Amino acid sequence: MLDISAVLEEIKASPYEEITVRAPHTGIVSFPEGLAPGDSVHGPTGSWKEKPGTTLASIERERNLRAIRCTEKGEIVAVQRELEGAFVEAGTELVQFRHFLSKEEVLQNILKRALHLFPAPERAKYYFVPAVDIKIKVSGPKAVSVRDGEELFIMSRMKREAPLRYAGPEGVIYALYFSHNQNVDAGAPLIGVCPPDMVEQVEEVVLRVQTEWKERG
Repeated sequence: MLDISAVLEEIKASPYEEITVRAPHTGIVSFPEGLAPGDSVHGPTGSWKEKPGTTLASIERERNLRAIRCTEKGEIVAVQRELEGAFVEAGTELVQFRHFLSKEEVLQNILKRALHLFPAPERAKYYFVPAVDIKIKVSGPKAVSVRDGEELFIMSRMKREAPLRYAGPEGVIYALYFSHNQNVDAGAPLIGVCPPDMVEQVEEVVLRVQTEWKERG
């Protein structure tokens, strides 16, 4: 059985994700003046993410200059200044930064390790069968218990619908990872199922994260 408290302590010890920004294609690289380790950077902002993130580098190919933007809020760790003005290959490391985890990201990290994730078998739209859908809308997903082999979803693809049975351990639906009328990629989780004997432990850790986690920036 997964020790969820130990997972939380592990995340607390390294509360960030290291992200490496690479050249998307060949070209001549340049960096913003003054960009250096320790600088704060941000990802897209605005109601519709219409404001671009911090410029981390630019790459020019065939007289076309493309800005490489930051995708997440974080802090610069390294800038490969020795590449300034150099021609680089696609995939060359340019900048590294740390993205400090938000409270929600910590929760999702823990839940995806603690729960049984049931994946989409193929890219399609997914819906709960009517009886389950009604129960979730009225009482929430945690009110629904599932067992192996139970017909749980309707898979809709190319205007064709087919039933989909749940495969995995018995438990309650603790997390939903898809929404109505959304295409889900093959292999992406649809639901996270929590064994009955772990629900209390999961709830305790969720409460700890919500009350104790301190976000940076």
